[in-house]
Amino acid sequence: MLSPLKNISRFLGIDTAKEKYRYGIDPQFGYTSQEKIPDHWVKTTCGYCSVGCGMYLGVREGHAVAVHGDSDHPVNHGILCPKGLTEHHFIHSKDRATEPLLKIKGRLRPVHWETALNTLVDRFVRIQRNYGNQALGVLSTGQLVTEEFYALGKLVQLGFKTTNYDGNTTLCMSTAVAGYKRSFGSDGPPGCYADFEVADCIFLVGANIADNHPILWDHLRKNTSRTLIVADPRLSKTAMLADLYLPVKPRSDLTLINGIMKILIDAGKIDRIYIARHTHRFEELVSHLKKYSLDFVSEQTGLPRDLIKKVAHTYGDAKAGLIAWTMGVNHSTQGTETVNAINTLALITGNIGRPGAAPFSITGQCNAMGTREAGFTSSLPGYRKFENLQDREELARIWKVPVEEIPQERGWAYPDIIEGIVKGKIKALWILATNPFVSYPNQELLKDAISRLEFLVVQDGFHPTPTTEVADLVLPAAMWGEKEGTYTNSERRVLKVNRAVDPPGEARSDFDIFLEIAKKLGVSNALFSGWKKPRDAFEEWKTVSQGRLCDYSHMTYEAIEAQGGIQWGGERLYTNGEYPTSDRKARLWAVDGCSEPEPPNDRYPFLLNTGRTVEHWHTRTKTGRIELLEKMSPEAWVEINPEDARQLKIRQHEVVRVASQRGEIPKVAVRITSTVPSGHLFIPFHYIEACANNLTVSEFDPISREPNYKQCAVKVEKLSFAERGGF
Repeated sequence: MLSPLKNISRFLGIDTAKEKYRYGIDPQFGYTSQEKIPDHWVKTTCGYCSVGCGMYLGVREGHAVAVHGDSDHPVNHGILCPKGLTEHHFIHSKDRATEPLLKIKGRLRPVHWETALNTLVDRFVRIQRNYGNQALGVLSTGQLVTEEFYALGKLVQLGFKTTNYDGNTTLCMSTAVAGYKRSFGSDGPPGCYADFEVADCIFLVGANIADNHPILWDHLRKNTSRTLIVADPRLSKTAMLADLYLPVKPRSDLTLINGIMKILIDAGKIDRIYIARHTHRFEELVSHLKKYSLDFVSEQTGLPRDLIKKVAHTYGDAKAGLIAWTMGVNHSTQGTETVNAINTLALITGNIGRPGAAPFSITGQCNAMGTREAGFTSSLPGYRKFENLQDREELARIWKVPVEEIPQERGWAYPDIIEGIVKGKIKALWILATNPFVSYPNQELLKDAISRLEFLVVQDGFHPTPTTEVADLVLPAAMWGEKEGTYTNSERRVLKVNRAVDPPGEARSDFDIFLEIAKKLGVSNALFSGWKKPRDAFEEWKTVSQGRLCDYSHMTYEAIEAQGGIQWGGERLYTNGEYPTSDRKARLWAVDGCSEPEPPNDRYPFLLNTGRTVEHWHTRTKTGRIELLEKMSPEAWVEINPEDARQLKIRQHEVVRVASQRGEIPKVAVRITSTVPSGHLFIPFHYIEACANNLTVSEFDPISREPNYKQCAVKVEKLSFAERGGF
């Protein structure tokens, strides 16, 4: 048998995965088996992260048995990461949800679909009749196809008539959304993956793409003439590969960006013509930045003066500068303003709308962009604004409803829905394809909230999960590989997703579930007249999006598939310097940094950072069921600096307790490493057995409502012999 690690993916050195599959060689285990040779291949798109890799799903006798990368795909050119190369394995997991379950006398028991959906509608309607329409909350995901997001939005907004709906994308991407809207007038990443290959300066802020977006790293790796700058408190794999590494203090990235802007303005390394023609508030920005002396910025960030100057001039001298970020920026109570500062830096240097020049948010989930476009987060469909009467009237005409039925303001965001439950305002909750009992911060608060509900529906592809186990009703849903539609990736590329196998048991696609609920609610003809397949929703969505920034009107399923995806807005946005604002100009933002919400203290002396690992995805609902990925990363760990380990007399791989004011991780293994600075800890957030979100704070960005996952005060405690499992 060949080594699994030698066969897991091309990005780790394999260039012939496609040929290996043709001959029945499974890259997960490295053996030849006739039972593993597909009888046909189905072209599709990966269902994990936002990179949007093209792939083929191999099917034999109705079962998914293999995958290989699409060598002709413009995103990944045949390369897949470990998650992608093992993606077929979760489809036939023994823990798939296969039948509706209703809680009867305290236990979840199988029921017919008719009973399940009648119960859902009856209970939701009864609760809304007793407490008002807004007593129903809905929490969706970034995992559905866009056609399903669009259908769900109509069903919730016009059918159940509640505005208290949001997606788990608020836990990762709402900060980028809010930042783009405040700077440019609309959501939508301005750049594209090709920019990573042609920029002569790439500045990554809080983005460990070598681990978390390895196929995107491959685009960057092709660029041999660039200077790579990485700002991150932790010496991540990406930071190790940087030309200039900035070990910034947590929560000082905004101060760093302000300092860079002041240096460039003082040195005259800005684009004054672009500023005058295409932006507002430059003089206000200049005045604001006066206090950001080099000494001040150095003190606040912990970086040497010379390093700050070198970074500023490297970016300022670049012909094309790219700034990209992900959760290191977004997971913060000041994330939106940090995004605004990044956008402002790009604008004043003219680094937008040109090859290699952009501020670029790296999105989280496979279709987080789709939920943003279709209006299941902070806007109406097509990036229309709640507060804009013309936008509401336009949408009302398309939907053929009175304009009064279109909400004038956004309902509660994800954390506000949870807090609304605690306050007694939300009485029923519908959770779709997300697992908040691992992913939501401050788990004790969440558990208290869920216990107060009168009715909880969880719609998921797996059961049991920590969230389905507490539901009153579980609806079994089809997953990736079992349904059709589109995803939009980080570079606004609309990609085709295809059905290769049937869902297990009685599981149905989310799209079919929504249509059936509409029938039970009596709104099917009004909302979904003539709809039978996702293609029907896609055709209506084309009309809804026409003329908007995210315009699909020229797209077809066939063209999307043939071209390896189609980017709405073209390859890059804002190439002519015009923005979707009232005066067509972008806004420059003058904002100050602030300290972390919970600094360390005598009782809790460490600052906790959380993040991802390449082998796993979110709460491991999928990847935790894949044998090889579990073998590669079977359990959580806590990273601690050698100096701190010596003081605490903690040994490598010792099991310890980590606690905060809110909760604890009773047992977690130690990794002693200099990748974290003294006084800091790092824990990956994927593991229910060592849930980092037992520790994190209930603090949120006031603009985007995204949680502050990245900084909280914790302590590390050695375990007694008995606690370690001794006798």
